[in-house]
Amino acid sequence: MMEKINVPELFGSLVFDDREMRARLSKEVYASLRKTIDENVRLDEKVAEAVAEEMKEWAVEHGATHFTHWFQPLTGVTAEKHDSFIEPTRDGGVLMEFSGKELIKGEPDASSFPSGGLRATFEARGYTAWDPTSYAFIKDHTLCIPTAFCSYSGEALDKKTPLLRSMQAINREALRVLKLFGNEDVKHVSTSVGPEQEYFLIDQKLYSQRTDLVYTGRTLFGCRPPKGQEMDDHYFGVIKPRVTAYMEDLNNELWKLGILAKTEHNEVAPAQHELAPIYSTTNIATDHNQLTMEIMQKVAKRHGMVCLLHEKPFAGVNGSGKHNNWSIATDTGVNLLSPGETPYENAQFLLFLCAVIQAVDDYQDLLRLSVATAGNDHRLGANEAPPAIISVFLGEELSGILNAIRDDKPYEGVEKVIMKLGVHVLPRFSRDTTDRNRTSPFAFTGNKFEFRSLGSSNSIACANIMLNTAVAESLRQYADELEKVAGKDDFEEVLHNLIKRVITEHQRILFDGNGYGDEWVKEATEVRGLSNLKTTADAMPKLLDPKNMDMLIRHKVFNEAEIHSRCEIMLENYVKTVNIEGLTMVDMVRKDYLPAIEEYLYTLSRAVDSMKSVSVNVKCRYEISTIEKLTDLTDNILSSVEALEIVLEKLHGLDDIFESSAAVRDELIPAMNTLRGYVDAAEMLTSAKYWPYPSYGKLLFSVQ
Repeated sequence: MMEKINVPELFGSLVFDDREMRARLSKEVYASLRKTIDENVRLDEKVAEAVAEEMKEWAVEHGATHFTHWFQPLTGVTAEKHDSFIEPTRDGGVLMEFSGKELIKGEPDASSFPSGGLRATFEARGYTAWDPTSYAFIKDHTLCIPTAFCSYSGEALDKKTPLLRSMQAINREALRVLKLFGNEDVKHVSTSVGPEQEYFLIDQKLYSQRTDLVYTGRTLFGCRPPKGQEMDDHYFGVIKPRVTAYMEDLNNELWKLGILAKTEHNEVAPAQHELAPIYSTTNIATDHNQLTMEIMQKVAKRHGMVCLLHEKPFAGVNGSGKHNNWSIATDTGVNLLSPGETPYENAQFLLFLCAVIQAVDDYQDLLRLSVATAGNDHRLGANEAPPAIISVFLGEELSGILNAIRDDKPYEGVEKVIMKLGVHVLPRFSRDTTDRNRTSPFAFTGNKFEFRSLGSSNSIACANIMLNTAVAESLRQYADELEKVAGKDDFEEVLHNLIKRVITEHQRILFDGNGYGDEWVKEATEVRGLSNLKTTADAMPKLLDPKNMDMLIRHKVFNEAEIHSRCEIMLENYVKTVNIEGLTMVDMVRKDYLPAIEEYLYTLSRAVDSMKSVSVNVKCRYEISTIEKLTDLTDNILSSVEALEIVLEKLHGLDDIFESSAAVRDELIPAMNTLRGYVDAAEMLTSAKYWPYPSYGKLLFSVQ
């Protein structure tokens, strides 16, 4: 019988959250800390000292023995260095101590993390700085303190610092615009995100037998099983008992950490699932999503499974994405992307809507490169994910409103339709004024935008940095223009003309049709002039375009050195990732695949000789035909692996990161695809008894 869980009591039980701070801190200390969190006021060191003492007492009460500054370097995963609370006493004992200085600042080795040239190997000093806007939590008996990470000279070496800067930028510019509409009571504007997380679950024992999964997170070889996702029977299907147990365990672990895990279901592909949280402020949502991915993998191991977060772990079935549901709201509770009952008359909403549309059009390349990784390149553009072309879907009602404004025509509205299902016992309800578009990379979905291009292993920080800053830039331009006529009789006319101009100039980014069709690619690139950056090697250099650098520097989200370093780091990561995959393929082919095929060929040859010795009239059609085909394939596999080795060697000799990434795109990946094609063909002809690795069928249907 399952133990009953008290969710309200469990939720946040391992988090030093507002409830704990209010109960443990003095009124003065609590008020000062809240002011820092809510209004971005500088932290008082005396307050930090008081917070550190209570935080330590709480952590020790919950079994913590160590503390760590938990940060997000440019490796794509989180980092932590553990220190115990113990301090020696004269009598040979220890005390449990934790100071405000230790809370505020840490000093990890900055030279050992990616810096893109910002730090030399011998320049080791770096700093972590407490982020009081994200609550501390306990994980594995360790007090984890969310922090930013910077170099000795102050450059950001992490994903949190520029994210916080971007939130500061959009807050600043949004407040300027809101004051023009008379919103004097608004003190702060923030963005919120709800990231939907897709993942695969496979059996641990089978995973351990696949060298490619262990080294790269995806299968580099494998032919399709007889059954995949063709029947659409897995999507929203009954969750299997083993997966149900995992999901329940996962929810409990997430809830303890205050992570608002809400929705869970089977996704389209066999063994694929999804978890979605309730919305949180963007920097907290980013922290929570990093924790979610880590805990997903830990909990899976407890259940004898492995959680795969690669964007394309299996060819031939859907890969995994992460939908970034983004909105912007005031501290007074107003969602600035909520159209209201009469959006046509809601000028404030229309202006913020225009800010997003302009941002996506002006900086479509920044949004594309923010989701660019070697893994996500396999996904974008396939009939399972948005295309690499960025466009905005608004739906019938908003499209009609914007067209009416553009054409200076009255808006006639969208008729409310009552859904009648033909069964009296079923309720009637109003149909939404617009359908959803699953092929759009950037879709309006009621009171938010869903950026659907992120890969499942991506940190959501990168996409939200670019989105926040690009929208801040649109708002900056609007505020500059409207502040000149603030309080004047022609304010409304200038506002109307501004909205009309933005709609007209950025109409090209709006597309409500099928993003998967070849005709859209042609229209988008040849008629509308939209960019189609298919790979990381195509997208990432766009970060260095003057217009992009100028905008990011203007809003103080990055400085010039930080931009160059990030471009280099992301391209280097792309090159290294694919290089490891190429080396893994060579290893698997030479050590396992070729010997296995040769062994099977030898068995077939002996069978032919044995049967021919009994009767010369035996045709041995199967054996001889298979020998001939496998012999040809073996020759092709050998030639292909030799060609792949030549490309890998060439890549090793390249020093320029742009040249290296282009070689990966143009030479290495095609060579890998060629080799895979021959090996997969050989798998179809080789007895399963001799094949050295578990098949796709076993992997995808291993968890029952």
